[in-house]
Amino acid sequence: MSSKRIFLSEKELPAAWYNLQADLPEPVPPPLHPGTKQPLCPADLEPIFARALIEQEVSQERWIDIPDDIRRVYAIWRPSPLVRATNLERALKTPARIYFKDESHSPPGSHKPNTAVPQVYYNKQEGIHRLTTETGAGQWGSSLAFACSLFQVECRVFMVKVSYQQKPYRRSMMRMWGAQVIASPSMETQAGQQILAADPECPGSLGIAISEAVEAAVTRQDTKYTLGSVLNHVMLHQTVIGLEAEAQMKLADDWPDVVIGCVGGGSNFAGLAFPFLRHRLKGQEIRFIAAEPKSCPSMSRGQYRYDFGDTTKLTPLVKMFTLGHSFVPPGIHAGGLRYHGMAPMVSLCARLGLIEAKAFHQIECFQAAQLFAENEGTIPAPETSHAIRAAINEAIRCRETGKEECILLNFSGHGICDLGSYDRYFGGELEDYEYPQERIEAALAELPVID
Repeated sequence: MSSKRIFLSEKELPAAWYNLQADLPEPVPPPLHPGTKQPLCPADLEPIFARALIEQEVSQERWIDIPDDIRRVYAIWRPSPLVRATNLERALKTPARIYFKDESHSPPGSHKPNTAVPQVYYNKQEGIHRLTTETGAGQWGSSLAFACSLFQVECRVFMVKVSYQQKPYRRSMMRMWGAQVIASPSMETQAGQQILAADPECPGSLGIAISEAVEAAVTRQDTKYTLGSVLNHVMLHQTVIGLEAEAQMKLADDWPDVVIGCVGGGSNFAGLAFPFLRHRLKGQEIRFIAAEPKSCPSMSRGQYRYDFGDTTKLTPLVKMFTLGHSFVPPGIHAGGLRYHGMAPMVSLCARLGLIEAKAFHQIECFQAAQLFAENEGTIPAPETSHAIRAAINEAIRCRETGKEECILLNFSGHGICDLGSYDRYFGGELEDYEYPQERIEAALAELPVID
């Protein structure tokens, strides 16, 4: 019997991260100062980020060494297994071969610690003992809390209010690791006060939570800000996923025709896809699918423009697919995908035609999650269910065409802390929501004009 689960040893854990910027056919447009609208220099970012992370953000080096102290922490759960989804294949009656890279084995249960650990490490190296961040579904917040506990750094998390209410166990995880968790928008920052004054019932958004976290960082000299997605250095750290998957696919004597990940800010998709993208850039025929929610379709219905990363315009302007910084999506249960923009590197790849975006309703994604759990066992996070939906659709296409393609998806996290969402699904309480075009256009009308 062929092996269903493909493992690497700790010695085979990647020794360097892969930087796609070195191989892209054109450079990622530079971030701009929010006040002057001129390109930022690294010094402009120092009030917010650790210097080492700023260097990685702008680096054009193809490989960046992973410090041994970070690899030792990675070894708590890495390398993660690659799994052949044979039961799902049989259930779908497809000739396709489906593999998933299982990132649910980290202590917080998702891919997010792959960047949380290095971000905390580099801040601690530079004498920072207090970090702020935002979180949607709570996977990033719990991952940063976990990393901060290991390096004895104080952690303050602004959690989008609708997710704060929907996902109490994620709050508990963060608190178990010593973090302070604040529902956003809050009265603790001027940004939060401003939002609540305009809308006391505001459910929050990642853009609002970023505003609060950045403000809480820049108003104290002992504090820096961390971001769990979107930025180049975050994409870089996540490439351990794809680098491991490359080695595991070779052990399986197989190679993907299609690579799939869900996208909110872009990090887990980039983590799996970017190492394989370098092979496409060399001529290999590999498709890349970024699966997003129809209620927050930044790639499918947004514009490729310079925009702020947060609601109150505190962050640099970055060129990305965006729905507009004032966009507030509905409270779908895939809280980690409720971001108005997409990572600049992922956005550029989409503009260049290297990747394609597909949007899905949440009920069809929950149905896909249930089918996956019934056949492969692990309960997916609602975010992950979007990638599973896309993979199932591709497998059905193969069934209809008779093509024996290899499909590789990133299982970005488990849904054990999301069972309340599944209860609502089974109770028929979920609804699909496709954002009205006129409201998207209203948010896009507020985008800054950059010559």
